[in-house]
Amino acid sequence: MTAFDWISLTTDYGLADGFAAQLRGALARSAPAVGVIEVTHLVPAGDLRRGAAVLAQTVPHLPRAIHLGSVGTGARPILVVTPGGLLVGPDNGLLLPAAAALGAVDRVVEPADGAWFAPRVHPSFHGRDLYAPVAARLAAGARPDDAGPVVDPAGLVRLPEPIVEIGPGWLTAEVLAVDRFGNVQLAAPATALDQLGADLLVAGRPAVRSTVFTDAPVGALVVYGDPAGLAAVAINGGRAADLLGVEAGDPLRIAVAG
Repeated sequence: MTAFDWISLTTDYGLADGFAAQLRGALARSAPAVGVIEVTHLVPAGDLRRGAAVLAQTVPHLPRAIHLGSVGTGARPILVVTPGGLLVGPDNGLLLPAAAALGAVDRVVEPADGAWFAPRVHPSFHGRDLYAPVAARLAAGARPDDAGPVVDPAGLVRLPEPIVEIGPGWLTAEVLAVDRFGNVQLAAPATALDQLGADLLVAGRPAVRSTVFTDAPVGALVVYGDPAGLAAVAINGGRAADLLGVEAGDPLRIAVAG
């Protein structure tokens, strides 16, 4: 019997090399009975905003689990305890949005007991040598507080808040992500679209509001609420990001037409 039946993985390791397999292998050796959910290993290298968004939008839909995140290097390790599960990874802002999605931070521990780590910890591969062994111990029933000292959550690194500005008949929001279909996810909540009506302009281009973008004519620019509850822009049969020339971090303005 394990304390956790599942460990999820979210990294920027990619699939072209063996890094993701080494991480998976470390878990298989230490916690062979625990199921592993590979959220993604394709977060753009070092893209903390994208990694944090993917993790936060995914964890509410997973079983109770230990969520291992590894994006970027050089940060101290932390273990975040929440009502909905545990998060293990770097103190660089990656984990905190997911912690909020799991019910808020209960307490934070800084793993410091070397007995919890691999015999040799490479400074650029904490995922394999530190986070994975810690996650395996936790899955087997070890107490989080035994990993190291409790630290003040107020001192954790936080990502800058994304730009969201809302006025009468318009909103400007930062692009959080562009998915593989070219759909543009914004930092604004989908409810912010309710004040704008059906006929819109996105960066000056005509667009329509729809609950499902495939309800719009082929080639039409569509504004809708995505499955994460955020405002998004798509093209039925096309790539909105390419048409609009935007990428993550860019501001995008949506306004009432006319």
